[in-house]
Amino acid sequence: MTRPVMLHKPKPRQKKSLGRVRLSEIFTSIEGEGVFAGTKTMFVRLSGCPLKCHWCDTAYAIPMDSGNDFSIREVNEMIASQLQPSTYKVNFTGGEPLVQHEAVIEMAKFVRQKGIKTYLESACHDSLRFAKVLPFIDICKIEFKLRDSRVVDEKSYPALLKSEFECLKKAVAASKKPFIKIVVTNSSDLQEFRDIVTRVFKIAEPKDIAGFIIQPSYQTDEPVLDRLFAFYDSVFPFYPQVRVIPQLHKFIGAR
Repeated sequence: MTRPVMLHKPKPRQKKSLGRVRLSEIFTSIEGEGVFAGTKTMFVRLSGCPLKCHWCDTAYAIPMDSGNDFSIREVNEMIASQLQPSTYKVNFTGGEPLVQHEAVIEMAKFVRQKGIKTYLESACHDSLRFAKVLPFIDICKIEFKLRDSRVVDEKSYPALLKSEFECLKKAVAASKKPFIKIVVTNSSDLQEFRDIVTRVFKIAEPKDIAGFIIQPSYQTDEPVLDRLFAFYDSVFPFYPQVRVIPQLHKFIGAR
């Protein structure tokens, strides 16, 4: 693991435009989540997130004015200069990268020119922006947030869930072979989880997805083994390759 490069630039800050991006940090580490856990990955963490997951472990990147302002050209130069040998993919994360989707598109184009796979680490809260970024993304994750995540208020939750399913439809239609991820806690509602699973497999056949990951929350209402069995058993009849995978990077001391 390499030490993260913290990004600093003199103020005053410039206004954000199509050719600029607010960036929190760039660093290389071992991917700890999902079907690509264990791969050497460059993380490009964008600033700003409109969502409020109560277990968020990157709170410093949530404020829209956090991080620093750069031109896309400057960030691409930083990516090129810090890219390590044998890097499997570049992960555009946050914050919430769809907040700055135009910047993600330009950076993803640049990364692909380097022959490296691109990965979008998004909560899929905006299906229109997701559709614009999708052609430039090689590895696609669709994450479904349960109500107990407190990601949005109760009134806004149906719209978020609708967007997540729209993103799944678009990814499947584009033959991206996405993988599914759902974070669960000990308090997560099992029937709510089952309803989402049923809807997922009305949209996608098992051959259409690369995996289904149940991710236990870490140090926040962690699910006990019997609860994990219940979530696992809900997916298995639809998709026997379902996996329960915690955030492995936290167990090896990586970011």
